Amino acid sequence: MRKLKIFIVEDDEFYGEILSYNLSSNPDYETSIIKSGTMLLNQMRLKPDIITLDYNLPDVSGEKLLKKIQAIDPNLPIIIISGQEDLGTAVDLLKDGAYDYLVKNDDTTKRLWKIIQNIKENLDLKAEVRQLKTEVGKKYSFEKLIKGNSANIKKIFNLIEKACKTNISVSVTGETGTGKELVAKAIHYNSSRKNEAFVTINMAAIPRELAESELFGHEKGAFTGAQSRRIGYFEQADKGTIFLDEIGDIDLNTQVKLLRVLQEKEVTRVGGDKKIPINTRLIVATHKNLAKEVEEGRFRSDLYYRLLGLPIHLPPLRDRDNDVLILAKFFIDEFCKENEIQVPTMSAAARKKLSRYYFPGNIRELKAIIELAVVQCDGVKIEEEDINFPEINMEKDLLTEEKTLKQYNDLIINSFLEKYDGDIGLVAQKLEIGKSTIYSFRKSGRLN
Repeated sequence: MRKLKIFIVEDDEFYGEILSYNLSSNPDYETSIIKSGTMLLNQMRLKPDIITLDYNLPDVSGEKLLKKIQAIDPNLPIIIISGQEDLGTAVDLLKDGAYDYLVKNDDTTKRLWKIIQNIKENLDLKAEVRQLKTEVGKKYSFEKLIKGNSANIKKIFNLIEKACKTNISVSVTGETGTGKELVAKAIHYNSSRKNEAFVTINMAAIPRELAESELFGHEKGAFTGAQSRRIGYFEQADKGTIFLDEIGDIDLNTQVKLLRVLQEKEVTRVGGDKKIPINTRLIVATHKNLAKEVEEGRFRSDLYYRLLGLPIHLPPLRDRDNDVLILAKFFIDEFCKENEIQVPTMSAAARKKLSRYYFPGNIRELKAIIELAVVQCDGVKIEEEDINFPEINMEKDLLTEEKTLKQYNDLIINSFLEKYDGDIGLVAQKLEIGKSTIYSFRKSGRLN
């Protein structure tokens, strides 16, 4: 790590040497003595980390020099050192942004040492946070986060890239388990807001009566049980991104208040009257058809259009071609790394079995299936019998979500092929359709 660069601005050469000698005993500090305010301003291009400033310089007053330094670098810690104990001046300088105010006496060097030590600890902490955020940004690089090379997923990459370049609101839709939160994280951590907060809220998990307080905060005593002030999620996400998952589950009363916040770009805590400005990027997600929710009166049309922004629809896993096997390999590697065990290969029969499955639970279901397979296999190779699919009620699954006729056909034929081990003749007999129908589905790429 580089040394902490400290500028000691002091026209008394002897006193400056005392301060420099004392601080230089720490090998992590690099000190420079500067004898005038003019010389200091000329040296600011060297970007010091800390400045100790004699208040009574011969060429410029400490007050004016403080303002000039702050105009160059408003975050630079400046410690004022004065030969006179003037409480009023000290208070004014601290109000103007000086980090601390010291009077020249026998304890000055000891106090200065402690102050600079505290500043260094804060600077080290900030540097560590910046590094962690940089690493998080790398972790959520969308090409690394979202696995696959199918045509459908490449379209998603293109939309994510467009979303990262602006602050437009984004609405992510798709079946449960398709990775909507991962898309939201990929957008945030690759945007200009990546070093700010990313706040996630699942609207389906918040009780209706608490939604306003959770989103916008409340003041102490606003309601029974409000024993202290609470900062809401929108305030917590100021300058960053707020991700409202399952936005379709928000009640109409909260919808009105959310719309007002989005229009005015300010929140008012429950029980308060102060309007608090916010600068928050909004990403929402839902597995519901919001347009239909609007038609049926369960979702406000004005809020719907406000939220729509850049729409990103995530395809179900069954429509992502060979991505199933790419994701399976990724989950095998990750699970084995986390558990420090040997990485097994996957037999051709096991791969075929995975490729034929419909995956109603999408990526989340695939991950669970793969992790179980790794545990159950012999540690060297995952065989067909290690791949186990959860038993589901086919009729219930068909009625869970609206699908197109093509999607229903895909679901039924894939499920029967899985049940009867890919025997096309037997499946055609069971479904009372011709073999050519199944072959045409397979040729289209929707079957394996």
